[in-house]
Amino acid sequence: MVKMRSIQRGLMTLTAMVLVVLLTACSSSAETGSTEGKMQVTATTGMIADVAREIGGEYVDVTGLMGPGVDPHLYKASQGDIRKLEQASVIFYNGLHLEGKMTDILEKMSKSKTVTAVTEGIPVEELHSGQETGGTEYDPHVWFDVSHWMHAAEAVRDTLMEADPDHAEAYKTQAEAYLAKLEELDNEVREKIQEIPEASRVLVTAHDAFGYFGEAYGMKVMGLQGISTAAEYGAKDVSELRDYLVNNNIKAVFVESSVPAKAMEAIIAGAAEKGHTVSIGGELFSDAMGAEGTEEGTYIGMIRHNTETIVEALK
Repeated sequence: MVKMRSIQRGLMTLTAMVLVVLLTACSSSAETGSTEGKMQVTATTGMIADVAREIGGEYVDVTGLMGPGVDPHLYKASQGDIRKLEQASVIFYNGLHLEGKMTDILEKMSKSKTVTAVTEGIPVEELHSGQETGGTEYDPHVWFDVSHWMHAAEAVRDTLMEADPDHAEAYKTQAEAYLAKLEELDNEVREKIQEIPEASRVLVTAHDAFGYFGEAYGMKVMGLQGISTAAEYGAKDVSELRDYLVNNNIKAVFVESSVPAKAMEAIIAGAAEKGHTVSIGGELFSDAMGAEGTEEGTYIGMIRHNTETIVEALK
């Protein structure tokens, strides 16, 4: 009996020691921002998370904070988000005040860890002013010009190479392959838009997120709301856009996955009262990508979906 108690005590002690080792290992992993040898990376938006996965490959574990249908302009970080940010070795965010309510948190964290705004490499002269349309100093929707998003990919590459020099060559190689795909995508979008008759190249959406797309690929872009969905729109905005559709014989408008469709439906109804039929040309992904596991759940797939939807509705 005494021998049995001794064995039990020994097993309990051994179990406790194993738990301590495991907890210590987990704690050490969280503190260093690595999981199973992978560098922990947290990105704010799905588009940025996708770039980080493409360039980081097998050497990074990427967590995206904002999923499908999430509006980053209005997003508020949860306690769970704060933990994900604290546990990461590297944080990527868009910048240009896209993550308005999170900017202060990200700036504070930059004092103790690597935090990169992926838009910082885009030449200032190529940025659009956001103040004219109710936004911030600059329009943050740079990902709709694929050439701008190539600068973002380079910022991700450079940050990963500096943060993890042991795998720098891998990040460089993977970035080269991804940048080649983006260059191909840029040319593809430009060619597809040419299928739309020039007079019909008018893109009308819920908020003014497609300015860079319009400039890069030759389309006039109009949005009911300004650069940020935090900006309010009123009856005057609705009536002015309705009248533009009627007077210019615009046949289709587009809704966005991250913005309620109610306002666009009101404009369509208003145009109908004036004897002009406008249809919804389709749903575009603007501030968020599609569901994980779908083609639209990647940056390249999202851009292709938007382009094809626009072309099919307007050509």
